[in-house]
Amino acid sequence: MRTFFLLSGAVSFKRAGCPTDCSRAFFPSLVGEMADATAAPAAPAKEEAAEEKTVMVVGIDDSEHSYYALEWTLEHFFSPKVRGPNPAFRLVIVHAKPSPSSVVSLAGPGAADVLPFVDADLRKSAARIVEKAREDCVAKSVSALFEVVEGDARNVLCEAVEKHHADMLVVGNHGYGAIKRAVLGSVSDYCAHHAHCTVMIVKKPKSKQK
Repeated sequence: MRTFFLLSGAVSFKRAGCPTDCSRAFFPSLVGEMADATAAPAAPAKEEAAEEKTVMVVGIDDSEHSYYALEWTLEHFFSPKVRGPNPAFRLVIVHAKPSPSSVVSLAGPGAADVLPFVDADLRKSAARIVEKAREDCVAKSVSALFEVVEGDARNVLCEAVEKHHADMLVVGNHGYGAIKRAVLGSVSDYCAHHAHCTVMIVKKPKSKQK
């Protein structure tokens, strides 16, 4: 396991069992090298080339830290000046929708009647979150696969890494204090220790926080 810190970009890398040295991909001048390394020796069909691309999973929620992490990733890995004619990664954006029972602390006969309304609100919220991320990708001419999965964000993101055989997972850093992190749990900390790939944690600089 290795951790990398970039002071100017407020980004940390964690490496755990990932076959690709993703620290090289962090620097724009080396992204082209990664694209070349993932290409087949012979000229493959377009379908085969797409399948062989390295997969990057980005976790999103409704926080400003999450959107900043996505925008930072699009700018540093998928902008035309970095990616050249083709991006080195296939992008998968995942939102973990909480289950109704996880956000409603009710018990008794009336609880079952409330859950459908809570679930409807959670679905609407998930749709808004994904649509905003989709708009960001369209604005930067980036193609991505979007998924909404119900469950705890920590488990959902680690399972997405396994499902898509991802080589990198990107998450934002909410900047919780020690007490709040202990009570709520940190998605980024959990993924850094349990995701079977390189994890990039993007922290929004204080100068850009509201």
